[in-house]
Amino acid sequence: MIRYCSLSLFLLLMTADGLLSLETSVEEQETHEKGVYSLALHGTPRYAKDFQHFAYANPDAPKGGTLRLAAVGHFDSFNPFILKGVPADGLDYLFETLMVPSYDEPYAQYGLLARSVFIEEDFSAVTYTLHEKAYFHDGHPVDAEDVVFSFYRLVEQGHPFYRLYFKDVADVQAVGSHQVRFTFKTRRNRELPLIIGTGLKILPKHWWEVRDFTKTILEPPLGSGPYHLAQFESGRHITYVRNPSYWGKDVPVNRGRYNFERIEFDYYRDATVSREAFKAGDYDFRLENQAKAWASDYDFPAVKEGRVIKEEIPHRMVSGMQGFVFNTRKALFKDPLVREALNYAYDFQWANSVLFHNAYTRSTSYFNNSELAASGLPSKEERALLEPFRDDLPERLFLEAYAPPSAGDKGIRHGLRQARRLLEQAGWVLKDTVLTHQETQQSFQFEILLRNPQFERVVAPYQRVLEKLGIQTALRLVQDDSHYQKRLETFDYDMIVGVFPVSLSPGNEQADYWSSQAAQTEGSRNYAGAHHPAIDALITHIIEAKTREQLESACRALDRVLLWHHYVIPHWHIQTFRIAWWDLFERPAILPPYNFSLDFWWHKSHETTDNAMPSPSNAQPRTPYHHDRKHYQ
Repeated sequence: MIRYCSLSLFLLLMTADGLLSLETSVEEQETHEKGVYSLALHGTPRYAKDFQHFAYANPDAPKGGTLRLAAVGHFDSFNPFILKGVPADGLDYLFETLMVPSYDEPYAQYGLLARSVFIEEDFSAVTYTLHEKAYFHDGHPVDAEDVVFSFYRLVEQGHPFYRLYFKDVADVQAVGSHQVRFTFKTRRNRELPLIIGTGLKILPKHWWEVRDFTKTILEPPLGSGPYHLAQFESGRHITYVRNPSYWGKDVPVNRGRYNFERIEFDYYRDATVSREAFKAGDYDFRLENQAKAWASDYDFPAVKEGRVIKEEIPHRMVSGMQGFVFNTRKALFKDPLVREALNYAYDFQWANSVLFHNAYTRSTSYFNNSELAASGLPSKEERALLEPFRDDLPERLFLEAYAPPSAGDKGIRHGLRQARRLLEQAGWVLKDTVLTHQETQQSFQFEILLRNPQFERVVAPYQRVLEKLGIQTALRLVQDDSHYQKRLETFDYDMIVGVFPVSLSPGNEQADYWSSQAAQTEGSRNYAGAHHPAIDALITHIIEAKTREQLESACRALDRVLLWHHYVIPHWHIQTFRIAWWDLFERPAILPPYNFSLDFWWHKSHETTDNAMPSPSNAQPRTPYHHDRKHYQ
């Protein structure tokens, strides 16, 4: 059970190494000795200073074998840090962060590149001390200048997300060769050290400073992680090979991790083709996200014979929100009455029964499956946060418990009656079977933009219901990743299917989802265009919460404001991972509650060692693209 304390950050003193390097300065040594090896937000870190590995890791797991995975679409870049291009899957295996999360705690971090972290008592700054033995794949040490370079390159030339995410960092400076200090603009953002710890990828300054960071590349980038990018075929296939001399293999957070010698990604046109390839044995592991497929497509002979394992693993992850997202930047969707009306026209009960085999639960919160979700009427603490904005909020927020506008058991006809009533209040009436605005004479029509063809069967019935209201909709399926991403980043859509994932300790990501600043920032994830002073204030309360109780109240209050403004038509969620894999692997006896932790599994046929590089299992030889620039001209 998590035990919460009154401090926002409980800092447990943990020294990562024994003796300090002789090259370490006196100042670095003093700060390191005062520092900590783990951070937790609103709770106590589970693992003590002498922990050797995570509980869900097998430190004796053998190394070797190949893990073959699938990706959908294509890729055209190995630079995942900018707006341009479609980055390849698996690039996280190359780049490392200062800290890493554990999968059996809501929000705790332990040192990776950083062996200790020291937070000033007044919360004005944080200082990280790096492992002296950390180095990039070319042998160049990872030092403080790389951290400083990474921060400024990402903020100044990277995806706009970074500017928003790190907006409360005032300055970053190297303090000696292996120590870096982040100074803050505010002393109230208690999540900042953790955001920096796991959100800042550390890039090699000497490699990137001679390349244009703003452009896509198909030259394997230099990293410090456990794998090299070994070979690829642009847009179709990519292979990573484990680095036998990886500097961090004995760091406690990595023991028992990264056991596969090779990790391969094959690209497929869509999820249906990908699923069939899995059934044919073309790759090894699949996370299934389609209820119909899970119910009907996994009865092939290999499952019946036990050669493919099919399993549902319960989890305790916050489900967040998925739904049809209104772009309120569009005049058509500015009126909340219109958005509420279109909620009534969505028949979840029918979809769950007919399309999803009753596999899902309707989402009723942006923080489903957690104590952060609003329920009933606002508490005294929530009301205190909401009252200053009462005149700008729906009165029903204070008087009614929220439930998604729905036909429910009364059937879609009831839902349509409710929708018509709201549309009439908003000035929309039927004229010759076409819904028309009384003042502007504009007809009600919009486009639903999709990337995933699986959602066509979800959208089509909704379109037919909207037709009964006199609303004309067009379905635009964009299967070109770069084109779809461009439209998303420039908010060039009427409605999309959007996902807003959250953790058990929400924080700065909420600003990217809902803040007024993000609404005006291309590339942000404020897909709905939410722009409201109450939302901005509540996000600040979430970020600056000093206790778990304060965080919960602020999240519930934000949840109510978002729900009652009907920015989305809520979809559904599930409390299990649906996974299937060919019986080639073993895994630790303990599975963590917040991840199925595939990086901690291992291959049964572990015939290789750190001194040998195996060939891909069950794969035809590929033409290699070696880690040499001349092969990329």
